[in-house]
Amino acid sequence: MKRKTYQGLTFRPFIENEEIRQRVDMLGKRIAEEYQGRYPLLVCVLNGAAPFALDLFRSIDIDAEITFIRLKSYEGTSSTGAVKQIMGLTEDIAGRDVIIVEDIIDTGNTMKRLQADIQAMGPASVRIATLLFKPEALQVPVEPDYVGFEIPKKFIIGYGLDIDGMARNLNDIYVLDEKEA
Repeated sequence: MKRKTYQGLTFRPFIENEEIRQRVDMLGKRIAEEYQGRYPLLVCVLNGAAPFALDLFRSIDIDAEITFIRLKSYEGTSSTGAVKQIMGLTEDIAGRDVIIVEDIIDTGNTMKRLQADIQAMGPASVRIATLLFKPEALQVPVEPDYVGFEIPKKFIIGYGLDIDGMARNLNDIYVLDEKEA
């Protein structure tokens, strides 16, 4: 894996795709075991969680459903603090087991708001699956149920995570080089 440069910032390799795949498969097996005999609905938060959500969905070896919503809270390399809903949930989730699938939880603000919005729709249960979790960055209490990787408070790109729309298509995850931060 080579370093990548976007908008004059250099990113170094952080988590290779093979390690991501193994962790996603492990999470999928765990979800399948815990939801055996049920029909969970995965709610993917676009755009960033799409690669993770689809890989996770395919790794769950029970009947399940997936849907998509779109929120925005980032500009450049930092969170704006405001959560903007661009495309909302259209399915009736009353009485359903819902798993919110997110690419990364850092401040927790987006997830806290989304969790409350979904809970208000009367699901049987709401759980959270996130590929990446930055516990040091939390500003509000959020406890994801399924975590791929706990990572430090650093800016990362790749495997769905972007810098102003770029780098989402990288198969691996890269971290902003220390010299740039």
